[in-house]
Amino acid sequence: MKKIIYNFKVTVEREIEESTTSKVKNKETGETEEITKTKKVKKPVSNDVTIYTPSRRQVEEADMEFSIEMSKCIKKGILTKAMLAKKYSDSGGLLSEDDSSKLVRSYSELSEIQSSLAKLMSKKDASSEEKDSIKQLTEEFARIRRVIVDLETTYQAVFNHTADTKAQNKTILWYLVNLTFYKGADGIERPLFNGEDYDEKLDSYYEKDESGEDAMYDLAKEKLMAFISFWYFSQNTTDEDFKKLEEDMDNGEV
Repeated sequence: MKKIIYNFKVTVEREIEESTTSKVKNKETGETEEITKTKKVKKPVSNDVTIYTPSRRQVEEADMEFSIEMSKCIKKGILTKAMLAKKYSDSGGLLSEDDSSKLVRSYSELSEIQSSLAKLMSKKDASSEEKDSIKQLTEEFARIRRVIVDLETTYQAVFNHTADTKAQNKTILWYLVNLTFYKGADGIERPLFNGEDYDEKLDSYYEKDESGEDAMYDLAKEKLMAFISFWYFSQNTTDEDFKKLEEDMDNGEV
């Protein structure tokens, strides 16, 4: 059974066929006949929207998407966050000296942890000690990433157009189109974005996003992007965290 990141409901007004049956006495035969009339009416329909936890293969594919986008950006001359932080650390600028140094150090630590995790997680039969190490490294990874996110948020305008940010946005979009499913009134679960592969699903995403003709997607898109971004940057999230975030969004506090 697949694990779920979060599940929420979206109510959409749909045009459905509604049948009514009435009994009428036939004047000629004297018999009572049933007459069924069908008409189209608009009614609110509840849809379950589910974001599933990615499989290990999907995580690897998303990481590959990140690396490809990073490489493209760097080739175009777009600086990475580490390069930008180092630049400000050496020459001064919008970032304070302490924050610049802390970011450079955090990026380095994060890179080392990622390398160690990759080696451990590539093993098919990890020992109990190795599993403990994976858990500790994952927790440390989440802690350092939170430090980075907090610092970057303070200087958001500086980091908005770095190679990392563009690659992260592309990765979040990859998760969005591959992990999102919905279940309508018929109880059948379907992918929100149609397609056999990522490119086709991405085309489906752009079509929905640009056309404005998919009512359910239009109502769900802000929450989907917020929930997947929250999960991507936080990792160690609970259902209560998502409920609180959804409540804040519904109240207009986010």
